[in-house]
Amino acid sequence: MPQFSFSQIRSQTNVEQRIIAPDTLLNRPELLMPSLDSLAILSRDTIPKTDTTQVAPKSDIQTTINYYGEDSIITDFVANKVYLHKEAWFEYGNIRLDADLIIIDWEKSELFASGVADTLGNIAGNPVFKEGESTYEIRKEMRYNFKTQKAIIKDVVTEQQDGLLRGQTIKKDQDGSIYMDHGYYTTCNLAEPHWHISANKIKSIRGKQVVTGPFNMYFNDIPLPVGLPFGIIPDTPDEKASGIVFPSYGQEQIRGFFLRNFGYYFAFNDYVHTRVTGDIFTNGGYGGKAATIYKKRYRYNGGFNIDYQRFKSPETELNPVDYNTIWVNWQHSPESRGNSRFSASVNAGTTNYNNVVVNPNSFVQNVNSEFSSNVSYSKTFTGTPFSMSANLRHSQNVQTDEVNLILPDIAVNMNRQNPFQNVKFEPLKTLNIAWNFNMQNSINNRITPPFGVQNEVLQQGQGISTDQNIIPFNLANLPQLLREADNGARNTIPLTSNFTLFKYFTGTASMNYTELWYTEKINFFYNPVERRVDRILENGFNRVSFYNTSFNMNTNVYGFYNFKRSKKIEAIRHHMQPSFGFNFNPDFSKSVFGYYQQVQVDESGRTQFFSRHQGFIFQGAPLGESRALSLSIRNVVEAKLKKQDDDEEATTKKIPLLQSLNISTNYNFAADSFQLSQINFNTRTSFFEDKLSINLSGNLDPYAELVRTNPETGAVTARRLNRYAWQSGQGAGTVRSIQMNVNGSLNPRGASKSAGEMREDMTNDFLQQGGQLNEFVEDEINRVINDPTQYIDWEIPWNLGFGYNIAYNNQPGRPSNITTAININGDLSISDKWKINFSGGYDFITAQLTQSMIGIARDLHCWQMNVSWIPFGRFTSYNLDIRVKSSILQDLKVSRRRSFFDR
Repeated sequence: MPQFSFSQIRSQTNVEQRIIAPDTLLNRPELLMPSLDSLAILSRDTIPKTDTTQVAPKSDIQTTINYYGEDSIITDFVANKVYLHKEAWFEYGNIRLDADLIIIDWEKSELFASGVADTLGNIAGNPVFKEGESTYEIRKEMRYNFKTQKAIIKDVVTEQQDGLLRGQTIKKDQDGSIYMDHGYYTTCNLAEPHWHISANKIKSIRGKQVVTGPFNMYFNDIPLPVGLPFGIIPDTPDEKASGIVFPSYGQEQIRGFFLRNFGYYFAFNDYVHTRVTGDIFTNGGYGGKAATIYKKRYRYNGGFNIDYQRFKSPETELNPVDYNTIWVNWQHSPESRGNSRFSASVNAGTTNYNNVVVNPNSFVQNVNSEFSSNVSYSKTFTGTPFSMSANLRHSQNVQTDEVNLILPDIAVNMNRQNPFQNVKFEPLKTLNIAWNFNMQNSINNRITPPFGVQNEVLQQGQGISTDQNIIPFNLANLPQLLREADNGARNTIPLTSNFTLFKYFTGTASMNYTELWYTEKINFFYNPVERRVDRILENGFNRVSFYNTSFNMNTNVYGFYNFKRSKKIEAIRHHMQPSFGFNFNPDFSKSVFGYYQQVQVDESGRTQFFSRHQGFIFQGAPLGESRALSLSIRNVVEAKLKKQDDDEEATTKKIPLLQSLNISTNYNFAADSFQLSQINFNTRTSFFEDKLSINLSGNLDPYAELVRTNPETGAVTARRLNRYAWQSGQGAGTVRSIQMNVNGSLNPRGASKSAGEMREDMTNDFLQQGGQLNEFVEDEINRVINDPTQYIDWEIPWNLGFGYNIAYNNQPGRPSNITTAININGDLSISDKWKINFSGGYDFITAQLTQSMIGIARDLHCWQMNVSWIPFGRFTSYNLDIRVKSSILQDLKVSRRRSFFDR
């Protein structure tokens, strides 16, 4: 059926007869039954559906009106009305009306629409009215004035942002605001919603908010026992509205009754939003939070969060709770533009924050002990090989309370240059030179004691930590921290040349020159009274320069074994990459350099070398001469399998048998003893299409070991001998350490998705549902990705991840030890809507369960329920959340939390 466009104008010369729709087509009380004479005229004057009239509009109608009726289009020129029947529609400007009955009243500029009842009384073709982006699904009838844009609608459902409004009678104003009588609001799109808010009066202000009078909340048509006097629901795209943030409340055994996250949301403009909230506990605690996000288009975006918590309860003498803690998080990301870049990633606070402030929605953060931050600025100088960067770095360990702040860290780099690139001689042609400059100032709360210097070089060789004290990193200790700050600068000039040797070998020759700049150095002396080595700092600029040279050569060897008679295996390939190298380092401990002091260490007159830059930020020159030959070999073994289907041609598939097997060692010709270093090895492989992976690494000591037992105490001691193990009948040597990790993931889909794949899938799902990406959405996706316990894939019926770790350590002079543990995580769907997720493990040495979590998730269509339980450990707690899935009602939840404070 073709589309028609109509408008009307009265004729002054031809007076047409009145046309009334027959009763069989329309049975409305406002239409009168025609007489028998008029029925005769009706048969002659009914306008055929193919007729078209298009006349220029007059009066207030300023654009073309289009309308259509599938069954019939009847015009009453006396009443100046048009009747559209069956699958009819009307378009004018940005409005469109669809219904089985539409009446156009040209005199009043009104539309009337409704459904039509069949012979059984069933209503069909109910109106659907669209105005701009707003849609109204009408169950009964509507009247709309397309000149004033006002409407009266009976029994309507309309979508407001992520929610649905339904009311018995609705009045719509010109600005799009609607007034609803006996209505309800819900985010559930089912005909019988799981939940809704019911109120006698509801007002919706387009683009701002939905306001209700006294209302009550219903779950499956069951009301809550208590309602609220009013409600305000935001209806602003992209969180553009300011408003009150309502608190959550509850009670804890120790901290008492509380109100959490009560405050205000400030939408200053389209670029900066801030939420300020507070917490209060009746037993003596309070807290404050501020979260700000900002964005400048084509420039940068980021967010800044700060959380301060203070609690002190004098009434809990048996289990006192007293803390004062703060945490800061700042993320700043620039958009690629120009030749400079500023970025920030700050995650820092007091060391007790994660021990006292438990976040039940971030299990990973609660058990994490290492946090780091970096604020950086970089710039490249166009037309030159130079670039620079400035960084502020921070790291802290909440278990050891150690904090390290590098302020600033400045680097200037020159890209590699080829001054002889036009020369034909290859070693000279590929010769390149670069320059790197780095200056740092480090503030650390690990303080070196002023007396009793330990030999740092010998301690590092024995694996013993230096004797240092950790003091609190606070304002009171700031003067001492600044005095103890380490600073210096390092210049590095690498020269490298690559060339081919004997056709099959690749050679690399290099020399590295390093120069360190410090403003002080250490003078050591033996204190005979205290029988120890003390030190005195000598101020003044001093340089430390040293260099090393190396030559490396490697090649590739391939071996093939073909299986001509095998139906499965076609061939096995073995790839070997042997490498040989020679390194030379002069002995910079000689007195001519002045970098080391030979100092008496005890009454017997025994002496040791001490570096005059011991403990400095870039250390000092290396100790001792080195003329070392390094050897290494890398192995990869793959198999090529035959694969042939009934309907396809034969194909091959590669699978790894041994993804890598690396063996390395070196031999120092300049050493007076123990010239051969320990033999290091590591290997890894995977099975069942990467569902199971195995990693093995360790080292072998090739020298003999002398073991002695004290007859009085029974203590066993051991020391290395400068003799190979095979010469003493001890086989190939002693395994000093070995570690093995076995990790696997099983589910019906195969290997687990990577973080990038999960992020892409979640983003695509959100966009396909009509969502728009913004800072809030991206932060939420990143939070879920970074905490696997928050990610639930309802399409996978089960998922199991497991890991087994075992480590063996056997150092000379110390008892050997073994650590072994297993950890598991996964989820299981017990129905289409129920899923259990879990994580935990077992330490076989301590015979204890490691930190574990059990959770239950329930998909409630428009709601989702999550229950998590940490049964033991310092984070013992349980958490229950029932949340509306709508993004604008994330704070509408029923929660009950019991934290580890309530044990």
